[in-house]
Amino acid sequence: MMRRDPLANPEELIRRLYSYVAYAIGDGPDAEDVTSEAFERAIRYRKTYDPAKGSPATWLVGIARRCIADRARPTAGADPLEHDRGEDVHEGRIETLAVRAAVARLPERDRELVALRYGADLTARQIAELLDLQTNAVEVALHRLHRKLRDELADDFGPNPRKGLGPATGI
Repeated sequence: MMRRDPLANPEELIRRLYSYVAYAIGDGPDAEDVTSEAFERAIRYRKTYDPAKGSPATWLVGIARRCIADRARPTAGADPLEHDRGEDVHEGRIETLAVRAAVARLPERDRELVALRYGADLTARQIAELLDLQTNAVEVALHRLHRKLRDELADDFGPNPRKGLGPATGI
């Protein structure tokens, strides 16, 4: 029986993987390095992929999580917006930066959930499988995080901040 190649659609997988990593550690050169490292590991170990354990995207995110864990975490108190200083800023960019800052203030577990859902674009079920949780627990946690971030952003932008945390906010 011939196994399906988990890296058959590399462009889509790289985009999703980078998006997850950027959510998890911030975008830029470090996210590019982690994405490359994770994809290189995936190429090296592609024969170990088991479709019964999850999708190629979920498998890659698991590899990326290990790559991130191998690196030093950003220091507490670091300014998550520092790399964006000096750029021309418009209203949409300010909102994006506010969302990034709000996510950066979340506890690590919550940041991971946001990164998996909105960065890697994984479903609650896929996240539950990856983290060995119940799907309902992930759905509830994501709902609460979404509400918490929306309430926090409402303080800055009024009662109707953009709905969602995905591509519309640029993160």
